[in-house]
Amino acid sequence: MKTADELNAMATGTLPALLGIKVVNTSREALQAELAVRADLLAPNGYLHAGTVVTLADSSCGYGCMTLLPEGASSFTTIELKSNHLGTARDGHLDCVAKPAHTGRTTQVWDAVVTHRESGKTIALFRCTQMILYPK
Repeated sequence: MKTADELNAMATGTLPALLGIKVVNTSREALQAELAVRADLLAPNGYLHAGTVVTLADSSCGYGCMTLLPEGASSFTTIELKSNHLGTARDGHLDCVAKPAHTGRTTQVWDAVVTHRESGKTIALFRCTQMILYPK
């Protein structure tokens, strides 16, 4: 199983690293990540851009999928995602907890909850399906 440090190192030069997403803990049951809210992650209306929240949640689920790939699998790709946005933020930190709902040989389904650390408010509920990829 990949560690948080290994996953963060893999992200160098990619969108999650550009946004500042950091994996803080990983286990078979859950993956935890965080993101500091910055002005450049806001939408023009001054509130957190929905794409920032979706990227945090999707990246967290993707990292989790990487840690639980079945034997022989080489990678994965997201084939479906859905998010419900329940709140927003202008500052502070976002915490994301991603948990596997299904870990099969051909697909995985992950759920994530994004919360605002300082207020404890739920920002978004997220679910995605990952297609497991195998070498040809």
